[in-house]
Parts: sequence; C-alpha cells; structure tokens
Amino acid sequence: MTLKQYLILMSITAVFCWAIWIFVLYSIDPTETGILGFAFFYLSLFLALAGTLSVLGLLLRIKFGKEEMIFKTVTISFRQATLFGLLVIGGLFLKSHGILAWWNIVLLVLALTILEFFFISYKKKI
Repeated sequence: MTLKQYLILMSITAVFCWAIWIFVLYSIDPTETGILGFAFFYLSLFLALAGTLSVLGLLLRIKFGKEEMIFKTVTISFRQATLFGLLVIGGLFLKSHGILAWWNIVLLVLALTILEFFFISYKKKI
C-alpha cells in the first residue's frame, strides 16, 4: 500500500467513524440505553479520533519532521493517535462517572507516557 492510498483510506474511514459517532450521538438516549449504547458512543468516538489524529499527525510529521522511513512514521503517528484517543476517552469516562479530578488525569497521562516510553524503547530481536 502506498502512502497516498493509506492517507485516502484512513481519511475515508475517519469521516465514516465521525458520521457513525454523530448518528450515535443523536439517535441514542443516554437515559434509556444500556451499556451497549455507551459502548457504541465511546468506541465510535475513539475510532474517529484515532483515525483523524493519525492522518493529521502523519501529515505534520512528513511536512515538519526529519526524513525517516515512511513505515516508521506511519506507525509512530498511529500509535500516538491511539494513545491520545485513549486519553480523551478515559477523561470522558471518568467525567461520566463523576470521578474526574486533576490527579486522575495526571495518573492517566503518566500511565500512557510510560506505555509510550515502552514502545519507544522496545526493539525487536531479529
């Protein structure tokens, strides 16, 4: 798959996920839905954020970053978009349960930072 094909496919998928999230937002009543409605909400928002941020991060890395292998740049952008999506969804989840506090966000950011450092330092042995 070429970079152009990846960007087109990921952009179309992100737009589709945003459309699904908007559909869920307007068609599901949070007072009447069960856990499945909330799962659709959080999952569609996460996928939309991850797709959008992955494309934007990749474009910014290509424009302003140093020359690297494109596969490595795609992987890093997708990983960081996924982690940031988890941060947003985690914050929304904590807020919906009434336990959002500054120290919870700090702990969540710390956990995701440690996970990112693990991925940075992990080397595959060939």
